[in-house]
Amino acid sequence: MKTESLLTIIGAIMFIIGLILFYSIQIGQTDSNLQFAKNMGTFIGLIGIGVTFAGIVISLISRNAPPIQKNFDIENKE
Repeated sequence: MKTESLLTIIGAIMFIIGLILFYSIQIGQTDSNLQFAKNMGTFIGLIGIGVTFAGIVISLISRNAPPIQKNFDIENKE
């Protein structure tokens, strides 16, 4: 598996885990452990977005460019 696709998959998984951590805990919880888990969900989700974006950018950069044509001659058919 290529690095860029692996990064994209890992980033998407991190984003999903962050969403689960953030939205599974209700607002207004007084337990500090639950607040910490909610904050970590935010952090993991944002890092997951960054990792996904990095995988997409690496895949765009590493694409094979079309070969450069070295024949610049112009033909006149008059």
